[in-house]
Amino acid sequence: MRASIPSPSWSQFGVGPLTVHAYALCILAGIFLAMGMSRRRWVARGGLADDVDAVAVWAVPFGIVGGRLYHVVTDPELYFGRGRDPWEAFAIWRGGLGIWGAVAVGALGAWIGARRRGIRLAPFADAIAPGIAVGQGVGRLGNWFNQELYGGPTSLPWAVHVTRPGDAGGTPGYYHPTFLYELVWDLLVATLVILADRRWRLGHGRAFAGYVAAYTAGRGVIELLRVDHANHVLGLRLNTWTSVVVCAAALAYLWRTRNLTREDPSALRVAAPAVRPVPDGLSTARAASGTASDDGPAATEVPGPRPAGESGHD
Repeated sequence: MRASIPSPSWSQFGVGPLTVHAYALCILAGIFLAMGMSRRRWVARGGLADDVDAVAVWAVPFGIVGGRLYHVVTDPELYFGRGRDPWEAFAIWRGGLGIWGAVAVGALGAWIGARRRGIRLAPFADAIAPGIAVGQGVGRLGNWFNQELYGGPTSLPWAVHVTRPGDAGGTPGYYHPTFLYELVWDLLVATLVILADRRWRLGHGRAFAGYVAAYTAGRGVIELLRVDHANHVLGLRLNTWTSVVVCAAALAYLWRTRNLTREDPSALRVAAPAVRPVPDGLSTARAASGTASDDGPAATEVPGPRPAGESGHD
């Protein structure tokens, strides 16, 4: 009997009237691990632990929607056309979350959450970058349960034994476990970013850019091994080209910001807005009477950033 990685015999189970999918559990586990790592790193930078929860409320759902949109838009033939069921586009438990859309739209959600919280996005992104990489890796285990996203046939001892192919057109056999390759690479990327951050005290989004550059470099290579359905451009999978473009952009940002170092903890939060100026005549009258209007204090001083102990809620 040849050595190989066995595939799970199940991908879902029932709890009363509910069906629980292993893919969804892996995604959730990755999210919670990412949030736990992000809290520790953000606090170490001088932020508040509950900042991460407040931003995640926006970033996580945005990321899930963005990941699914990217997958559906780049592979529309899987859901639309003769013999296809458009409602399957909503069946995310079957797999199909594009990391490119998840990060891009998730970043929009993070920007909204950070803005509402009164924190700067760049240092926050630096803090959460390793956690995102770890979360991605854990999420890839969902592909193992679904028996999908594997590579070509191989006789290597770590080949995954696919018994019920989740990819259309697949056949049982022994294949490169490309989902496992990406899991290992994600963990290496997280380690690399953490070590680089300790060594060079990265700031101004440089740790996040390092994560993006390292992840896309590995992802581009792994894409060359995969055999699941994908649209091609000039002979290469679309995700390979995406990896090249995004990696180049991240490297360009790292070069452009090479002289920047980590922000001071006092710069993590955005200054409170200035009090609206009061007309001279009214301010003089108020100063004489010692009263204030409904708009706020009579003084026109500009308050500084919130003290470190305040949460920053709107």
